[in-house]
Amino acid sequence: MHNPDVFSFRFLGVGSAQAAALGSSCGVLERAGVPLLLIDIGVGALDRYAQVYSDPPAAVFITHAHLDHIGDLEHWFYRLAFRANPGLPKLFVPAAVVPLLQRRVADFPNWVAEGGRNFWDMFQLIPVSDYFWHAGLRFAVFPVRHHAPESAFGLALRGSFLYTGDTRPIPEWLQKHAREEERIFHDCTTESNPSHTGLDDLEREYGAAVRSRLVLYHYADDEAAAAMRVLGYEVASSGAVYPLANPNEESTVEHWAAWSQS
Repeated sequence: MHNPDVFSFRFLGVGSAQAAALGSSCGVLERAGVPLLLIDIGVGALDRYAQVYSDPPAAVFITHAHLDHIGDLEHWFYRLAFRANPGLPKLFVPAAVVPLLQRRVADFPNWVAEGGRNFWDMFQLIPVSDYFWHAGLRFAVFPVRHHAPESAFGLALRGSFLYTGDTRPIPEWLQKHAREEERIFHDCTTESNPSHTGLDDLEREYGAAVRSRLVLYHYADDEAAAAMRVLGYEVASSGAVYPLANPNEESTVEHWAAWSQS
């Protein structure tokens, strides 16, 4: 029998945009083995999700609008558009990313040849800013350093985990949202570049205590993963599941209900 307060994070894919064999980087927050929230939905993510769970995703958080993180939205639309009573899965999208997503995906004319359907007819779009509630939990959203300002965002559940999405180092946000021994899922490759963190960045930007909590993903190939492991880092692989601490009081409905009544 599952403990209802046992949280975990499962990686469905861990690769960079050039690493199709590793799967587009995405993962699922689970509670007692039940999926609560999928983070990103790049090419192949839906099929990988279906290999693990009996039902399709009910909720997805989008970190940014590069196709290796949103490429399966079109696939998902067509799966939903021709089903009877498909429901409206929730798309939690940072408000600044909504216009990018609209232009990149939803503006395509005549989503079905017969007409009569819009892209957003199949989803419940929920624009989010600093925080949002889902499944009784309060998630924190924060901007990261990836390409243009305000174009990519990370996600945290205080006390439990922080997921950077694609980013350069962000010590200021880790200081704010990962101060309680949260597990930190961090973008990293062997060589730094203007849009992604490299191994040299980790040594320069983060202290030993933070580096010990990192789980690295979004790398190029198995050789890159091996190079990171040689340096002592934990490196995620597709299908890996990581146990998480329970969210702290700030991240639970019970705390906020009590606070509002006091």
